Amino acid sequence: MKTKPFSNRIKIGVAVTILAIPTLANAQQPANDVTAPLHLLQADYPTPYGVKSTQEIKATIDKIYDFLEKTTPASLINNKTKQEVSDLKKLDENTIFSPGTFRLTSYEWGVTYAAMLLATEATGDQKYADYTNKRLKLIADIAPYYKKQLQKNPKFPSPIHGFLTPHALDDGGAVTASMIKAQRAGLKADLRPLIDDFMNYISTKEFRLTDGTLARNRPQPNTLWLDDLFMSVPALAQMGKLTGDVKYYDDAVKQVKQFSERMYNSQKNLYMHGWVQSMEEHPQFHWARANGWAVMTLVELLEVLPKDHSGYNAVLSQLQSHIKGLVAYQDGTGFWHQLIDRDDTYLETSATAIYAYSITRAINRGYIDKAAYAPAALLAWNAVATKVNNKGEVEGTCVGTGMGFDPAFYYYRPINVFAAHGYGPVILAGSEIIMMLKNNEFEINDSSLQLKARK
Repeated sequence: MKTKPFSNRIKIGVAVTILAIPTLANAQQPANDVTAPLHLLQADYPTPYGVKSTQEIKATIDKIYDFLEKTTPASLINNKTKQEVSDLKKLDENTIFSPGTFRLTSYEWGVTYAAMLLATEATGDQKYADYTNKRLKLIADIAPYYKKQLQKNPKFPSPIHGFLTPHALDDGGAVTASMIKAQRAGLKADLRPLIDDFMNYISTKEFRLTDGTLARNRPQPNTLWLDDLFMSVPALAQMGKLTGDVKYYDDAVKQVKQFSERMYNSQKNLYMHGWVQSMEEHPQFHWARANGWAVMTLVELLEVLPKDHSGYNAVLSQLQSHIKGLVAYQDGTGFWHQLIDRDDTYLETSATAIYAYSITRAINRGYIDKAAYAPAALLAWNAVATKVNNKGEVEGTCVGTGMGFDPAFYYYRPINVFAAHGYGPVILAGSEIIMMLKNNEFEINDSSLQLKARK
């Protein structure tokens, strides 16, 4: 039998003493079903239980913002002289981004840019959007020079080489989606040439199966990566909204449909991480972050997909089914496991943050029952918030992960505070939770967290 920590024993003892006061005759007796309402004893929760205030949530976001503002500078230097390059006429092969902690054009940072925009929407604090706008404007300002140089010499050194000469959806899909969001939000930088170039890559150059499903030829020929839903569909959806061209919506819906037909387990309501066309059997490893990319894709698509589009109801149904499956596997701590359906794998932060965001956004948009799902989302946020340390670093995030077909690969992936995948999702989750709390009230009702019913 596990002994409770001494501090908790004191806390429970105090509660029992108070509850046992009613009669002098039983004051010295241990609490029992007659002498005390035992259901009111305080539970020994491993994660804070209940609702955080919007001020507390913003304080958590601010810690991350302060850390990122310091460690991802929006500036350039000359790699030889180490001097700052502020005059764009002095760009050359030695120009690089000022050294920082994270890469400014990675797909993870595309998530962070979108998250900062949402944080401003949720809080009214312009500094978050400014973070995104400064960095996207810098990328847009230097792009014409490097694009011209790369046309002359494909090996010309460039701090945005991968984005300008992509070889995978990872190279710019998430950043492009954030650029369109920033453009729609009023950023005056000339992002359109970069947006158009990468959308052309998604639509005409990225490898696809014969039915048009976006695919890769690694680690095996004709492989689907669940991650690629997020690396493509939000950008396609945003482009549909930006241009009004239905072809982008059609392709986005097609990707969701065709990925789901191959990779969705309708018994567990979870996605497998990878699917290989040549395999007779498809090993099912329900990796948490990949499922996160999938559920976030669905809410991002529904955000802009016209309700009269022929695929709208199918996408909505898929989102509802997936959220139902995810919530069924939430751990009592509020986290989800690295492999969702294997509770001997570690509890992982980035996926938990993505689920907290996606479930809450689905609540805020009316896609799912808020009374049923809001407590799970709030518990997930409380769990995630415990992983933001005093420096503003996000702990407990699995590093970048390829595809595997054995359990050890997923069980023992390292975690690291410099895994960029954790930062944007935590900001997204906190921001969306703030918006939910603005429009709903919660209470502790008979010891459990509940949506406060309107009378």
